[in-house]
Amino acid sequence: MRRRLAEGLAVLLSVASLGAGAASGPGSLEAAKVTQKPVSATGGHSTLKSRSPKAKAYQVGTASWYGEQFQGKLTASGEPFDLHDFTAAHPTLPLGSFVKVTNLRNGRAVVVRINDRGPVVDGRIIDVSYSTARALGFTERGLQKVRLDVYQPTTLALLQPVAKP
Repeated sequence: MRRRLAEGLAVLLSVASLGAGAASGPGSLEAAKVTQKPVSATGGHSTLKSRSPKAKAYQVGTASWYGEQFQGKLTASGEPFDLHDFTAAHPTLPLGSFVKVTNLRNGRAVVVRINDRGPVVDGRIIDVSYSTARALGFTERGLQKVRLDVYQPTTLALLQPVAKP
């Protein structure tokens, strides 16, 4: 029940964030003030961009997806991998954080929760679950250039249990 509620909220937040992302996308005046810093110690293929010290950051690079072969195996967070959840693996973002992933080819976007570490292949910035890749429209291609926005939903408190008096 909780997982279905979390999935429903993730989809709702994804849809709601589509309009907000368009208003503050790379073409906006605010984005013109972006600074670039390397993400990986090796100089990697991606960049971390921030508008101010407290603003959300984003990364652009190649995404891949993983599915059935990992179904039920434990993730870095300790929970079993579920290819139907909107989850992802990222090398450095805190486990439990949320990221808006935007497919730069078709503009589709979805919010995922980071629950694993990876990708293990150089040049990739994120591995998403099968359902995430399907929602983004790149299951057949396997790889896709994406943009990651660190996402801090204000409605996250709704997922927390209410304390009894």
